[in-house]
Amino acid sequence: MASADLRAELSCSICLSHYTDPVSLRCGHNFCQDCIVSALDTQEGSGAYSCPECRVKYRERPLLEKNRKLSNIVDLFLSTQPEQEETKIFCTYCDSSVPATKSCLQCEASFCDKHLRKHNKSAEHILMEPTVFLMDKKGTIYEKVAKYYCFEDSSTICMSCWVAGDHRTHHVELLNVASENKKEKLRNVTETLKSEREETERRVQRLQDHRREEKEKATGVTERVTGLFRDIREKLDTLERGVLSEISRQEEKISRSVSDLISQLEIQKDELSRKIISIEELCKITDPLTVLKKELESDVISHRSCDVISDVRVAGCLDEGIISQMLHTELVHFTDNLIDLKINRQFSVMEKSDILLDIKTASNDVIVSEDLRSASRTDVNQNRPDGPERFISRQVLSSCSFSSGKHYWEVDVSKAEKWLIGVAGHSIKRKMDGYESFIGYNDKSWGLYRKNHIGLSHNNVHRILEEINPGSPVQTVGIYLDYEAGRLSFYQLCDPIRHLHTFTATFTEPLHAAFHIHSNTCIKIIKGIV
Repeated sequence: MASADLRAELSCSICLSHYTDPVSLRCGHNFCQDCIVSALDTQEGSGAYSCPECRVKYRERPLLEKNRKLSNIVDLFLSTQPEQEETKIFCTYCDSSVPATKSCLQCEASFCDKHLRKHNKSAEHILMEPTVFLMDKKGTIYEKVAKYYCFEDSSTICMSCWVAGDHRTHHVELLNVASENKKEKLRNVTETLKSEREETERRVQRLQDHRREEKEKATGVTERVTGLFRDIREKLDTLERGVLSEISRQEEKISRSVSDLISQLEIQKDELSRKIISIEELCKITDPLTVLKKELESDVISHRSCDVISDVRVAGCLDEGIISQMLHTELVHFTDNLIDLKINRQFSVMEKSDILLDIKTASNDVIVSEDLRSASRTDVNQNRPDGPERFISRQVLSSCSFSSGKHYWEVDVSKAEKWLIGVAGHSIKRKMDGYESFIGYNDKSWGLYRKNHIGLSHNNVHRILEEINPGSPVQTVGIYLDYEAGRLSFYQLCDPIRHLHTFTATFTEPLHAAFHIHSNTCIKIIKGIV
């Protein structure tokens, strides 16, 4: 009973068999490694992982730690149990399931201790450890005790089978010898498989570590970007308040000036109204002498000319020029500070590499511009002197090469119906007038091309990336090379910038920017700062 209880404790709750390569979760529960890996795989993409036994939740896929002590306990337990418990060989003559202790080849039956005492003791009745393969222990022809194994027929044979049968010319070994030889091979295979499994576990662990590192990196970059835009918003808000304050100040000044002028004009209007009433009263007098005397006094009236334009000029107008200048000056100052103090400190500002075409590499059907930044196809042979660096095929490389660091350049392909651009190792073959030397058609180069579609090329393996989009044609391509990281990325420079593809490789030699020039094609390297 104690053995059964212990066996239950040493059984995986998923497969219900004894633990095989047991691993532990953080919650403390143990499972066979294959069982828990399969269980976690089924939870992939559900947003969370959980222990199959206690259902505790994990936000990320939990790490699996080998439980070596439990593995040793399982091995020790199984080594102390009779073989029949594992293979479940029971006595042939018992009504209930009583474990067998011996099997008889002659009787082709298995016996418990009780029935074994009654078993025939003659020499023909050979007893052995309990087994279900009783017939395999006999010769295939004479059905005597098998002591040999024939590899050609994959069968057990007795001495008579070997001597009198068809096995005389076959590869035959004693059963024990053949078994030990096979066990040795199996042990070697097991060691190899264990080594491969450990390597697989290391790779899985490294990928899990990489995922965690990249997640932490993404969190850090997100925080820096969020902080950067928060600072931008704060500074823009401050600038906005300053400009709006200036607008309000000018508006208030104009309003006060207008109010003063209106007050003066109201006084003048009242004075004019008073004089009008006085004149009207004068006109009502019938005595001529009185009218004449009063009229002489009214001649002193001062007449102000009414000039609306002059009034507006005196009141003043909003000075948009000062506001525009203020905006321009502050925004330029703000942008300079942002780049110098914020972006440079938190993110590297990548300058475009100074890419120039190397005319010594250009084939004679390629024209290179005087500034060494443009290349186009020609039917007129350029008759350049031959040299070891010159291509026979219609290609050209950059004069500079990259053997370390990070580099970025942009290529204008808007004037090319077809194009093929990328990078090539310095050792790329140049004297082959065929596809072998084309960018992407060998293991020395990587390319992005446009024909009837946008595609990728490397080592003569070509893959369609996308069909041509008439609404968003690729006009300019950005190329980013991180030599140490082994990454070559292509971007479509549009709004927003679109990532096209990233090659990953281990670069072992200097790399050049590379260009394949099709007919009716002109490509141009764009210079400047990103």
